[in-house]
Amino acid sequence: MRHDPKSSRTLEHCAEKYGLLPHLRLGDAVKRARWDEAAAEWRLDLASGRTVWTDIVISAIGMFNDIAVPDIPGLDSFAGKRMHSARWEPDHDFSGETVGVIGSAASAVQLVPEVVKHARQVYLFQRSPNWVAPKEDTPYTEGQLERFRTDPDSALALRRAIFSRFGGPRAFDAIRNDMESACYKNMAQVEDPEVRERLRPDHPWGAKRPLFSNDYYPAFNRPNLELVTEPIERITEAGIETRDGGLRRLGTLILATGFATTKFLAAIEVVGRRGRSIAEAWSDGAQAYKGVTTAGFPNLFMLYGPNTNADSIITMIEYQVDHVLRQIQRIAREDLAWIDVKYGPMAAYNHEIQRELESIDMWNAGCSDYYRVPSGRIVTQWPRSMPALEQALSTLDEEAYETVARASGR
Repeated sequence: MRHDPKSSRTLEHCAEKYGLLPHLRLGDAVKRARWDEAAAEWRLDLASGRTVWTDIVISAIGMFNDIAVPDIPGLDSFAGKRMHSARWEPDHDFSGETVGVIGSAASAVQLVPEVVKHARQVYLFQRSPNWVAPKEDTPYTEGQLERFRTDPDSALALRRAIFSRFGGPRAFDAIRNDMESACYKNMAQVEDPEVRERLRPDHPWGAKRPLFSNDYYPAFNRPNLELVTEPIERITEAGIETRDGGLRRLGTLILATGFATTKFLAAIEVVGRRGRSIAEAWSDGAQAYKGVTTAGFPNLFMLYGPNTNADSIITMIEYQVDHVLRQIQRIAREDLAWIDVKYGPMAAYNHEIQRELESIDMWNAGCSDYYRVPSGRIVTQWPRSMPALEQALSTLDEEAYETVARASGR
């Protein structure tokens, strides 16, 4: 199995086309960020040992940062090759190998159909099945693409039409039955009725992250893919032992167990005003005003922050970028040292968001660990439509922010 470099080429093309490369510092992660009260600046400590001082910080790390590693006895004792799906090794050759995959959600749905084409044997260890809908992959015609290029408004109109028809969790509730029917039809491609039954979810569609694939279910018709639903007891040097005493010997183990999705910026050590860390500020769960700013952390803006997971991540980030740019323009226009959202408006906003989230059945079906923190708060989801998100981010709400003027001479 080899890495398809198409997505990498796309990113490189965009970086070159828009002149970003001279401004990028690759391979040097931010380890910590600390607000300096006296200097009214952020100090960024980098993995290389360098220090950067900056007036404004925009966090674009989003939701998917810390990988989720399962707490399974003996995991570190495995003697074969082990990798996490989020730390993929594209040059690894699966030819002739016996591979174990732990996890059956988004990562597994993408990688299992490819790995099984090359490996001698694949064992997929499933704790709970997920809904997998067919993926509409019909490409746009060259004529349609040319129209989008010459008339960008037509692409925008199409986007808005899609959002108006399918946008928002209320629409998700409305199409639940249709989506479950589509998933069942997709699942019908599995020829073995016993395997098909073990792939049938016991929760409503939408209660977990919706998945789409045209290749996942057909992969179970291959003789070299076995679905294992017996709980894992332990991992040994040789492979995985299940509760019934069975041992499946492996050469490679893939952890398709995703990310700790509810940490957001707390994946990095961030310290704001009065020495308070963002982990402390978010002890009850991540929260921000309109998903972008958090009280006590001046001039710090987030993209794909708390409670912004919406129908289109790309479009949502576009709205947030526009909002952040307007905030930065205000800082420059009014010659401000910093702005910081007040706690009261942020708390009121989040109380309303949580109230709306409680009324959405599919995210309160008892199986929403992907969305919910131990306190009970749902910290990932946006409960309204995309147009409502665009509207929310279109204003500066200046009265919601504390401001301090820049000292003369700076």
